[in-house]
Amino acid sequence: MGLLFEHRDAASGVSIVDRVWRTRSDAEGTMTSAARTCCQLIVTRTRGQLRVDLRGPETRATVAPVPPDAEFLGVRLALGAVLRPHPAVAIVDGHVSFPVTGSGRVVIGGAEWEVPAYDNVEHFVLRLREAGLLVRARLQGYPSQRTRQRQHRAITGLSPTAVGQIDRANAAAMMLRAGRDWRAVVDELGYFDQAHLGHALRRYIGQTARGLRAGGDASMSFLYKTGAEPGS
Repeated sequence: MGLLFEHRDAASGVSIVDRVWRTRSDAEGTMTSAARTCCQLIVTRTRGQLRVDLRGPETRATVAPVPPDAEFLGVRLALGAVLRPHPAVAIVDGHVSFPVTGSGRVVIGGAEWEVPAYDNVEHFVLRLREAGLLVRARLQGYPSQRTRQRQHRAITGLSPTAVGQIDRANAAAMMLRAGRDWRAVVDELGYFDQAHLGHALRRYIGQTARGLRAGGDASMSFLYKTGAEPGS
């Protein structure tokens, strides 16, 4: 089973969303889900059945089952974004499923909402934000390092160190998939050595450096762009 992911940035002005993606399965199987720092809203349609989940940050790579004939739409929220009343810290390595009505609408915050499509996610997100259900907290400007650590974990569910480690592993995987040698990755991203890099890739990406350079798992969710700073 191979999953082909289509993904894009959010429209200009919708900074609360980091990435929008979709894929579909042609057969039953599994996929490797890389560790992630942000929450994701995922819509799954399987043979006429609709499911809407909010997935929390994940602290390690996992293998997830994939049903046959399924369509997936994912909305990766920006770091610090919270869909009330489900803070990220409460769903780290977990998820929340939202009720779906008989008319195919999803219930969030006690109200019914039209389920978004790939091309109109921004409209859905902006309506949630206007209703006060989707907010993004400030992650900078704290008076002390201890306060920053505590507040960062309360908002994102992860420590700044964990966010940095996950982002760095994703950056390393992207470089390796692009054909870069592991030595260049170690030097550029500050790993100690090959063993240090390999441990991070196995834990956060679920792949080896050799496997990534060979193209990686075809059924792998690899939709993470990384910036110069953790979570950017």
